[in-house]
Amino acid sequence: MHIEGELDLNILNELGKKMLFFDGGMGTMLQAKGSIPGEITELWNITRPEDVLDVHCRYLEAGADVITANTFGASSIKLEGSGYSPGAVISAGIGLAKEAINRVCGRDGNRKAYAAMDISSTGKLLKPLGTMDFDEAYDLFREMAVAGEKAGADLVIIETMADTYELKAAVLAVKENTSLPLFATVTFDERGKLLTGADVGAVVTLLEGLGVDVMGINCGLGPVQMRPLVQRMLELTSLPVLVNPNAGLPRQEKGKTFYDITAEQFAEQMELMAGDGVWLMGGCCGTTPEYIRLIKERCGDIVPKPIERKHFTRISSYSHSLDFAESHVIIGERINPTGKSRFKQALRDGDIDYILSEGFAQEEAGAHALDVNVGLPEIDEKETILKVMKELQSVIDLPLQIDSANTEAMEKALRYYNGKAMVNSVNGKQESMAAIFPMVKKYGGVVVGLTLDESGIPATAEGRLEIARKIVETAESYGISRDDIVIDVLCMAVSADSGSAMVTLKALEFVKQELGVKTSLGVSNISFGLPQREKINSTFYAMALQKGLDCAIINPKSDAMMTSYYAYRALSGKDENCGEYIEKFAVSKDTDSAPVSAQAATSGAASGKDTVSLEAAVERGMKEAAASVCRELIRIKEPMAIINETLIPVLDKVGKGFEQGKVFLPQLLMSADAAKAAFAVIKDELAASGQGAGDKGTIVIATVKGDVHDIGKNIVKVLLENYGYKVIDLGKDISPEEIVEAARREKADLVGLSALMTTTVGAMEETIVQLRKAGLSCPVMVGGAVLTETYADMINADGYVRDAMASVYFAQKVIK
Repeated sequence: MHIEGELDLNILNELGKKMLFFDGGMGTMLQAKGSIPGEITELWNITRPEDVLDVHCRYLEAGADVITANTFGASSIKLEGSGYSPGAVISAGIGLAKEAINRVCGRDGNRKAYAAMDISSTGKLLKPLGTMDFDEAYDLFREMAVAGEKAGADLVIIETMADTYELKAAVLAVKENTSLPLFATVTFDERGKLLTGADVGAVVTLLEGLGVDVMGINCGLGPVQMRPLVQRMLELTSLPVLVNPNAGLPRQEKGKTFYDITAEQFAEQMELMAGDGVWLMGGCCGTTPEYIRLIKERCGDIVPKPIERKHFTRISSYSHSLDFAESHVIIGERINPTGKSRFKQALRDGDIDYILSEGFAQEEAGAHALDVNVGLPEIDEKETILKVMKELQSVIDLPLQIDSANTEAMEKALRYYNGKAMVNSVNGKQESMAAIFPMVKKYGGVVVGLTLDESGIPATAEGRLEIARKIVETAESYGISRDDIVIDVLCMAVSADSGSAMVTLKALEFVKQELGVKTSLGVSNISFGLPQREKINSTFYAMALQKGLDCAIINPKSDAMMTSYYAYRALSGKDENCGEYIEKFAVSKDTDSAPVSAQAATSGAASGKDTVSLEAAVERGMKEAAASVCRELIRIKEPMAIINETLIPVLDKVGKGFEQGKVFLPQLLMSADAAKAAFAVIKDELAASGQGAGDKGTIVIATVKGDVHDIGKNIVKVLLENYGYKVIDLGKDISPEEIVEAARREKADLVGLSALMTTTVGAMEETIVQLRKAGLSCPVMVGGAVLTETYADMINADGYVRDAMASVYFAQKVIK
């Protein structure tokens, strides 16, 4: 509550009234004050508080409205062994930010400024890609957020996030354990992707669903490279946008890091983004108080552009979002035990590969999303739906529709889903709405509303419209927009009531016209009890599309249903120049170059297509299938032939797809895991016969001194090992002396160094210097988010590797 005469320090009340300015780089300023590469500068809050205070004051004097506390990496992981707890470091950090505000703003009693609790990545990938559990990450972020609020922070900013799953853990930790305003910014690469593959649409859809107050982009790129991504974000979101770019790209001079955009050039670009509609801005790596002073000078008088409410109905996976306005959405129905004895048995047996094959087959057939229903009385639905959902998300990037009548299973699935899911379903019963709508509001989701209530399913279209209206209005009372509601007016078997189809179509039309929401149908219900059901289903599907149906739960493997889909889109003008239709039906596919089907991945070795089956299993990331097929194949084929003729070529294929942006990091890593499972079978066979696969060379890798981020290094390790190299992983925060000793001891053929933070790249240069002083001639490759090829040349590295596959190619080049 705001008391008359006191400053209102709720930053949300200032949004849109004027441009708001964040501070700039903290690491850059502390380097100028003598911080050494690898130092935990968050400890300066306690050991050198006057230096941190001075930085804050200089940014405030330059015009910053928000001071970001020096708590970026104040997690228990980074502070382990330091002798200080996160609570102590965070409390001191927030205290310094607030003291600076009192000092500078106290000179002008009417000036407002805000202290932001800063939270960033743990530096680890979450399972299944990495080793950290979602709940473990959540607990780390919760500890930081609670300490920040207790210390008096005015808001929380989650920044420099490169993985949507870790981002979700952080957002939930803040929202569930504090009452502070929440801003969240992510870091894209030059291709417009997060490290784990998410595009701008996926990030916007997730963050809006989770209910953050402000979203944006920081670090990784300068303002010139960042602007197209900011413009895309502004096109999609109805939230205020915050932009904190780097001062261009880094370079190294005399052991120090510099950036290639001046403060004047930076301010010019930020003015353009203010004109695009950005409401909040500041700087990241390389920026100083002068950068903030100039953007305040150029943009301070700009009136924030009003935000236009975007009416999108969108769901998302870890990689992309699905907009219901862009396509007639097909939701694959096959991951559901109803009427499917083989699927029921797979659920009882825990046969995940069979379930995955159903997912792959539907993806190949053209599904845009997959329905996931594992409801069987004899299994634990809560645990099974979680397992199936996670396994599907690890190898398929389609968004999922969580389909369960069990509210506990539904909530668990929504909590751990990586993205914004579709929720199937709620109905007009008060009990149902009271159970489902709070989940949708908390986790985000597009919810399917079934037009039935305590009185059953109305026989008339008007009756179903009224239930739909009740669902929409009740959802809005929970704060859920009608953009996030899809109404299913229900199909009843035409064999039991010859007029049921027309009632459904009329109700569908009413809902579209009067409520303006998206619509869905489970189409196959219409033909229950009739022979040759596809004929009825496909015709009714076309009729429903004509009435405005937006999405349908169908079998995408049905030729008749997909023919109706493509034909309708061509005839209705939705398929420009009939391109989709021609591609589907007129072009003869070259079966030799087409992707191997999901069924091929799980076929037995006796099929006569052993290498094809193994290739498919590895390409799809199916670990159990890869090991099983390899065991059969090894009976009839030499182990080394399997490695050289199948495993290495398929890894190359996936790797090239990754480089071309057609395959994303999760798919790359799951393929590597599947190949590793096959390699394990081969190694056991070679060991049993007294042979050995041999190593192609020894590579020592490490994250350099002071840097606790080992995501990139761990990915490199997985791929190099799959290509037959012996990898000595020293871990993170490794001193130059330790790396030199390991390289000498292991007679390394190659050394790989990783750094994510600008404050630690100096340690990378020092390591190279010490390797050469020690007389070690092994090549050194370097990589990390802050590095460029020019930067690598400046520190005398032998190779710059922009991603994990590039490290493999470099190793192949230098190790003969």
